[in-house]
Amino acid sequence: MSDIIQLLPDHVANQIAAGEVVQRPASIVKELLENAIDAEATKVELIIRDAGKNLIQVVDDGKGMSETDSRLAFERHATSKIRGTEDIFKIATKGFRGEALASIAAVSQVELRTKQKDATIGTNIYIEGGVFQFQDPIQTADGSNFLVKNLFYNVPARRKFLKNNNIEFRHVIDEFQRVALAHENLEFSLFHDDEAVFRLRKGSQMQRIVDIFGRKLQPQLIPIKEDIIWCKLHGFVAKPEGAKKTRGEQFLFVNGRYFKSPYFNKAVQEAFEGLLLPGYIPTFFLFLELDPEKIDVNIHPQKTEVKFEDEHLIFALLRSTIKRSLGIYNVAPSLDFEKDPHLDEILQKTFPSKSNSGGGSGFIKMPEIIVDRDYNPFLEERGAIKQAEIQNLAEMYHQNIAAEPSKINLFEDEDFDEDLMRLPNGYWLFNKGDRTLMLDLGRMHRLTVSETNKSDKKGSTLSHALLFSLEYHMNEIEKNKYKSIKKYLPELGFEMSIAHENVLRIDAAPEGLKETQVMKFLENLFDILEYKTEEEFMQFYQNQWNKMQSKSRFDFIYKKDAEQLIRDFTALGFPEFLPNGKRCFYEIPFNDFKNKF
Repeated sequence: MSDIIQLLPDHVANQIAAGEVVQRPASIVKELLENAIDAEATKVELIIRDAGKNLIQVVDDGKGMSETDSRLAFERHATSKIRGTEDIFKIATKGFRGEALASIAAVSQVELRTKQKDATIGTNIYIEGGVFQFQDPIQTADGSNFLVKNLFYNVPARRKFLKNNNIEFRHVIDEFQRVALAHENLEFSLFHDDEAVFRLRKGSQMQRIVDIFGRKLQPQLIPIKEDIIWCKLHGFVAKPEGAKKTRGEQFLFVNGRYFKSPYFNKAVQEAFEGLLLPGYIPTFFLFLELDPEKIDVNIHPQKTEVKFEDEHLIFALLRSTIKRSLGIYNVAPSLDFEKDPHLDEILQKTFPSKSNSGGGSGFIKMPEIIVDRDYNPFLEERGAIKQAEIQNLAEMYHQNIAAEPSKINLFEDEDFDEDLMRLPNGYWLFNKGDRTLMLDLGRMHRLTVSETNKSDKKGSTLSHALLFSLEYHMNEIEKNKYKSIKKYLPELGFEMSIAHENVLRIDAAPEGLKETQVMKFLENLFDILEYKTEEEFMQFYQNQWNKMQSKSRFDFIYKKDAEQLIRDFTALGFPEFLPNGKRCFYEIPFNDFKNKF
């Protein structure tokens, strides 16, 4: 039997290796930006064409490379960061594996122009599909200028799996933002198809966040800061009103490196416990600094996952520090602004204090507040309302809110009565014939509004002029989003234009949209990732419109409102499900209760 195992050709091996490093244009953006930072650049410019499919160019004013280094940089496992195995466990730079440039060159056409600051002439290198073409001397500026053209031109199967330009460019922006947020002391620029998207000046962390995400975020930001023996934590969290239903503005960094961690996200979420509506995610920008030997950044090809030696301690640090800051800034009630007791407990286990001449523990114990949890102010004799009186008031209140069942006749042409009762959780019980239904009036109202809007929609939507023009401060992403959808807005009833810089002035809104709802409605429109077609935009617009006009089940307190909605819903045929499959009502199987008594 003949041998069947053989070594892969270098160009095939490089293309396979590139699959781990280069997944899309954004992967290249990340690597080249990080290389510029490692080269001690003070100014970095990113130029993109066709969302990076045809050109990714990164220009920096860093150290540049020598003639030999610039050629060797494209060889696999060539790196200036690691000399021995022990170096892997104390990495303080971004790139270190020595495979990124080789992988990029294997699936694109790469040109490099570079020059060291003390050199009189630079180097120009061109590589195509991993095959070296030429290296020539060249007159060029100090630093490096990388051009990556025609990504996956030699691997068409990979290229066809790239998404459309809107999606790919959004991924490019994500990587750009992550690098820029971690290095506020550097200047960054981003151009897409010859149009400036970002021009970021160097400054404070607050300035960098505002320059990227817009001025409207600034008043919502709460500073976070903690400095303990082995770890520093700083950054910002947004107040509860800055929370969103979609993920996006949640950023974690360690030693200037962005990373993802559902575990640490949970710590932030717990710190906001009781402050957010269900399904909402807080906005945060948090930076950790600790000994590189305490973390491992080499567990994922994309280097977006980091393993921590003391992750439980960091979890407690995040949760307690954010809780304390929310209390200090009067966002959450707090009696104790000091560390979470769980944090002190873990700290003492992790760093046992050494005995000293004073016999101290090494940790300062704050005075404890003794609270009598059995104290009842309603039992005081002087000037207090008796508990029985409170109970009577509560019963009267529930009677007024119609918590008690009563007979009503919903349909004048029917000769039978219908029972309707509101439950404390916002649902309603409704006897329809011989069936008893539990109703979600919020969903019923949403479906009613949707169907009404469908039947009423004829041509362009009427608009009403606003008493005073509104100003919506857009960030650069929202500005580009506005430009992509502004052609649809006039026929929908909006009159708006860019007044100056990134300020959108709204002079008129669709009939039926309250002035107090306009800003939130626009924010929702700009929040979606991308619209592939006009039909998709119109569908999303209509969904947002229906949501804005719909009430929740908790908005239905009075029976007259519930009665009218049931009439309208009956006219639709009393459908059981929304188009997304969620139930509008549930039949209570009373026969199942017979065995309970």
